[in-house]
Amino acid sequence: MTAKHADKTVTRRKALAIGGGAVAGVGVVTAVGVNAFGSDATAATATTAGSSSASSGQCVLMSGVTEGPYYLDGALVRKDITEGKDGVPLHLDITVQDTTDSCNPVKGAAVEIWHCDAWGYYSGYTTANPGGSAPAESEDGSSANDQTYLRGYRIANGNGVVKFETIMPGWYTPRTCHIHVKVHTGGEKEDDTYEGGKVNYTGQLFFDDETAKSVFALEPYSQHSGSYTALDDDMVYEGSGAAGGLLTLEPINKNKIEKGFTGTIVLGIDPDAENDGAGGADGGTPPSGAPTGTPPSGAPSGSPEPTASS
Repeated sequence: MTAKHADKTVTRRKALAIGGGAVAGVGVVTAVGVNAFGSDATAATATTAGSSSASSGQCVLMSGVTEGPYYLDGALVRKDITEGKDGVPLHLDITVQDTTDSCNPVKGAAVEIWHCDAWGYYSGYTTANPGGSAPAESEDGSSANDQTYLRGYRIANGNGVVKFETIMPGWYTPRTCHIHVKVHTGGEKEDDTYEGGKVNYTGQLFFDDETAKSVFALEPYSQHSGSYTALDDDMVYEGSGAAGGLLTLEPINKNKIEKGFTGTIVLGIDPDAENDGAGGADGGTPPSGAPTGTPPSGAPSGSPEPTASS
């Protein structure tokens, strides 16, 4: 696979995922169809999970959590962040509200997301071990650590809404299925990315276990077997439903979940606050095998900045 934006180099820093707690080595799966839940169950129709603050008529300040070890600056402003990655389509519809101003939409807010691929790999960290048994990331042609797949920004419209086209994330040890998110204000689009301003909110978006189980029984997810962490056992998800980042999910076709899902959520933020994710909820020890070689062009020299794990 040739990434659509392969000529874009990652800017500023590459935060190395460091720490103990090694996980099982990566290897090629020999029995396709055994999924992360330890069974060869066929995909079932996923159910709608959670309820957003929009549907309940409430305006709730979201719970902020850790940024995690796989963040990279310089993501592109774009709607489609897949760059050819295979997986079940996910259409994200995110609304940003100002919890300090009668739940008014936050026009111009920049929503940034990033997540792993179907086998648990993050762009920019393709040598980090996702745990369990999965094909090497290079088998789908995306071996370079300067890839930018499954990362991107969108700028909120007058209704505070942003839309992304991506895929359902896979998983990595010891985390449940999730998407990282930041909300920025005060900056502007520059050279195809977003510069300046401040981070008002850092959090994560989550998926109910039934939907995850259905997706992980499908290709290419089923090639990653091992011990998947259920939502209630996750070290980051706090169990507060939509206010804690739980997405409302609707299958596009209830009889063919491989056609994808629409995920919606309302992010209630304080535009005057600043939350870069440092010192947030404990994310645990990241997987072993983080890249230790030469960082991408434009990365800073010297010791890496410490980051919270997740």
